[in-house]
Amino acid sequence: MLRAVSDRDAYANLLLPSLLTERGIAGRDAAFATELTYGTLRHRGTYDAILAVCSDRDRLDPAVRDVLRLGAHQLLATRTGSHAAVSTSVDLAKDVCGPRPSGFVNAVLRRVASRDLDAWIAIVAPDRAADEAGYLAVRHSYPRWIVEAFRDALADPADANLEIPAETEQALAAGNARPEVVLALLPSSDTNLDSAELAWASGRGAKRTRWSPFGLRLTGGGDPAPLIATGRAAAQDEASQLVAIALSRAPLDGSDNLWLDLCAGPGGKARLLHHLAAGRGARLVASEVRPHRAQQVRSAMAGGPGQSSTAERAGVVIADGRHVPWRPGTFDRVLADVPCSGLGSLRRRPEARWRKTPSDLAELADLQRQLLTSAIESVRPGGVVAYVTCSPHLSETHDVVTAVVGARSDVTILDAPAVLAEVPDLPTPRDKRFAQFWPHRHTTDAMFLALIRRD
Repeated sequence: MLRAVSDRDAYANLLLPSLLTERGIAGRDAAFATELTYGTLRHRGTYDAILAVCSDRDRLDPAVRDVLRLGAHQLLATRTGSHAAVSTSVDLAKDVCGPRPSGFVNAVLRRVASRDLDAWIAIVAPDRAADEAGYLAVRHSYPRWIVEAFRDALADPADANLEIPAETEQALAAGNARPEVVLALLPSSDTNLDSAELAWASGRGAKRTRWSPFGLRLTGGGDPAPLIATGRAAAQDEASQLVAIALSRAPLDGSDNLWLDLCAGPGGKARLLHHLAAGRGARLVASEVRPHRAQQVRSAMAGGPGQSSTAERAGVVIADGRHVPWRPGTFDRVLADVPCSGLGSLRRRPEARWRKTPSDLAELADLQRQLLTSAIESVRPGGVVAYVTCSPHLSETHDVVTAVVGARSDVTILDAPAVLAEVPDLPTPRDKRFAQFWPHRHTTDAMFLALIRRD
């Protein structure tokens, strides 16, 4: 799995389930394999710093390096016995690299086993008082630029010293926590789950989320497959549900008949918006630029109770959101859930922190500004746009919205936290009208929301 991530840019959350099935690994073994994969990917930066001290080689064969990372994770973050962790790592090195590196792997991991994680952090991390960002980068295994991005998103802009808020470490630690599975269960009628539906979900190991009327959180490592197989539920983070709900609640002037999801793939928010729109007799149009993802959107919107009966009230369009085929001012409500760095979902995609660079964000920000502009042009006067990214980075959130809105005289930023008044601690430090979810505050992905009315 680790080699596929490095060599082919594979996504662990997509490939690992098929690998487990292919190898016939289930139960406790599957849980352990999953922990080894995700734990090693999350803490790679920390382990690399420790391995550099324990090794006398400047460069390592990539396969040997991955074996050492796996061994380090077992030694420093699991209950695996030291002898077992070292010996199985040596055996693995022989299998994937041949016999020559086995002695080296054995020697390095024995050095790693000589101290616990906290003792190693004290040795390999920069002094916290002198370089707190550097310390946090090693301690919590993030590139330094992501530590600084979290700091900037959480800091009070009035703080001239740019000190790192204590909350930054909480956010970094929460980004390394194993997330529970969250589902969106569409009710058979109205907009809330009834007692029978809740009892049905409870019998399958699920309980309600804190704020979304559709959200279910699996407890005790429950299996989502039986719920998803019914077609009534789909995996969807609670923050993802809430930003769609916010768009449906936002006040507008005039008609409320036609909604748009501008960047709809793979269809989670479109599925929920379709349900909400249909409940009001409105129609949702979902636009997606890539044909295979457009098909995923069609499948998502066809699922759930009553969805197929309202399919004629929805449509999927294959189109580039920057160059749309409809007339300006066509829609009453528009969701612009734009492509982003994904820094808000590192709990689920731990390898993303090692793939993205600050230069990637500059290109993304240009695309995001174009898509938000298109969304505003697509909504009628009196209508509302929801700008959403799964990232807390200011260049993808605050900076995009203020740049686009600042260049226009026909829009107003609405108070997004007020629309989701039941959810605490949403306003951002730089503009209280923007909402930012955080794993450490809300146990959700770090999703950003701005609501904009066309005047």
